[in-house]
Amino acid sequence: MSKKVKPNLSMAQIINMSMGFLGIQMAFGLQNGNASRILGNFGADVHELSWFWLVAPITGLIVQPIIGHMGDNTWSPLGRRKPYFLIGAILCAIGLVLLPNAASATQMMAANVLLLAVIFLAMMDASINIAMEPFRALVGDMLPKHQGTLGFSVQTILIGIGAVIGSYLPDWLTKLGVSNVAKEGFVADNVIYAFYCGAGILLLTIIYTIVTTKEYSPKEFAEFEGGKEVVEQPSKLSDIFSDFAKIPTLMKKLGIVQFFSWFALFTMWVFTTSALATHHFGLSPEDTHSVEFNKAGDLTGKLFGMYNLWAIPFAFLLTPIAKWIGKKQTHALALLCGGLGLISMYFIKDTSLLWISMIGLGFAWASILAMPYAMLIDAIPQRKMGVFMGIFNFFIVIPQIINGVFGGPIVKGAFGNYAMGYVVVGGICMLLGAVLTMIFIKSDDANPQEIEEEIQQVHF
Repeated sequence: MSKKVKPNLSMAQIINMSMGFLGIQMAFGLQNGNASRILGNFGADVHELSWFWLVAPITGLIVQPIIGHMGDNTWSPLGRRKPYFLIGAILCAIGLVLLPNAASATQMMAANVLLLAVIFLAMMDASINIAMEPFRALVGDMLPKHQGTLGFSVQTILIGIGAVIGSYLPDWLTKLGVSNVAKEGFVADNVIYAFYCGAGILLLTIIYTIVTTKEYSPKEFAEFEGGKEVVEQPSKLSDIFSDFAKIPTLMKKLGIVQFFSWFALFTMWVFTTSALATHHFGLSPEDTHSVEFNKAGDLTGKLFGMYNLWAIPFAFLLTPIAKWIGKKQTHALALLCGGLGLISMYFIKDTSLLWISMIGLGFAWASILAMPYAMLIDAIPQRKMGVFMGIFNFFIVIPQIINGVFGGPIVKGAFGNYAMGYVVVGGICMLLGAVLTMIFIKSDDANPQEIEEEIQQVHF
């Protein structure tokens, strides 16, 4: 059978199939901007925060390869990927409602509030991963490879919009008169209501993508691959391990870059609230309940919204910049700007000027969400898109797990619980990622035919 070329998709079609990512990232933005604050409200100390945040990468490590593998072997009336991000969205919406209400649930259940909060956080994280992984694979499924950068850039734009809304929403609600102060051990109303809004928007955007996007059938995939029709196979989870042994060379090299990029991002997400509270607001590390601490929490949300806002125009620029200077050069430049942005937070003492730091982080975030995947799909065979995207997530979650285990003790032992110094360490890691991108990534690393032949030897 001759190989059929995938048709180009219109901009409207690309937006439709990625719209659910707006809702997912709104949920993620609410979590990133408020999880440390919520856990602090519930009594967690600053050096314990990274341990609680381990829930997210651990669930990602387990969930994403499994969902990717199952998606590769699923052919349902609803589609190949859509059943998974629908299930993930429903569960995540429930988690968004429960997490900020953990204190109230504790009173009814006579449970430990921090333990219950971590359970709800784990539920959210697992659900976000169930919903998120199929969207990455969907771009590889639906788009011809020359549209890959555009597809991931559109996802980045929608991610930015969702994250801006999620990050700013508690502050917007405060300005509308919703209280941002709660009694000790509880979460402020502005955060609770923001999480409710996030749950609703998540469900609406996921349903929109399901209604407006039609996935290719097994017969159509076979035509694109030039082979016989693919039929649904029983999902053997053991296949993931043999697939892992055959990951492309390019994925390994990108994985090293991803390690330093996501180590830096995890540092920023976990410790920014405490870093601002101590470095800019002059609070002691033990203060996790005062009005000033909650102001630092609101500022964290706004800053996270700012870097996501800056990521939107940069996402538009990624494709022309990549055509001009190359994909790896674009990614290295973005990581350089992101590293300098994180480091600059130490030196910019005026909180009204911290938006300057967010410019570089916005460029880095746009590229991190798009360029590694745009480079990666050149090296992945079509019928293994889901599982390899899930395996690639290992290189995102492993640095977060390492940081989660050791970050808190480092902040306590090396920086006396004053977290801004560790944020600078995160910036240095992102600079290393830029250097390694230029050193490791080569144009001849992508060879999908070679990896396809290796997979054939293992599975057939």
